[in-house]
Amino acid sequence: MDFMSDALDNGHRFRTFNVIDDYNREALAIEIDLSLPAARVTRVLNQLVEERGYPRQLRSDNGPEFISVKLAEWAETNGVHLEFIKPGKPTQNSYVERFNRTYREEILDAYIFRSLDEVRELTRTWIDQYNGERPHTALGRVPPLDYRRANSRDGTKLSPVPKPG
Repeated sequence: MDFMSDALDNGHRFRTFNVIDDYNREALAIEIDLSLPAARVTRVLNQLVEERGYPRQLRSDNGPEFISVKLAEWAETNGVHLEFIKPGKPTQNSYVERFNRTYREEILDAYIFRSLDEVRELTRTWIDQYNGERPHTALGRVPPLDYRRANSRDGTKLSPVPKPG
């Protein structure tokens, strides 16, 4: 998981919170707003848990949103290991960094946005195409959703890690 920043045409800065699955390169979430505090991050993670189950670990940099007490408590309560990359070593989180570059080039740098709703709408469409249609070389030239279906037990999702306790 990682954050990105950009601006609307009126100069208002906005942020994106990007979450991908390292296993199949699937874009799981891109949350977009003017501010994305730790409480919002944990809300997005809870939504993903509802769909996918608990991850074993989450990898991120040491940004202020990721080293918050709220996120640490969420991870501890749910048995999720927070894996922080070393400062100044973005290659330790290379999958999300590569994903961010693609998202920046194809969406954030390709359009002039007038509203957050416009960013969200274009992003949703792009995620659907990225996950469902775009072949990935690292996955044998198949899209992430096809790869997940072909490599899961029930054809829809990998075995989730149940919540501890």
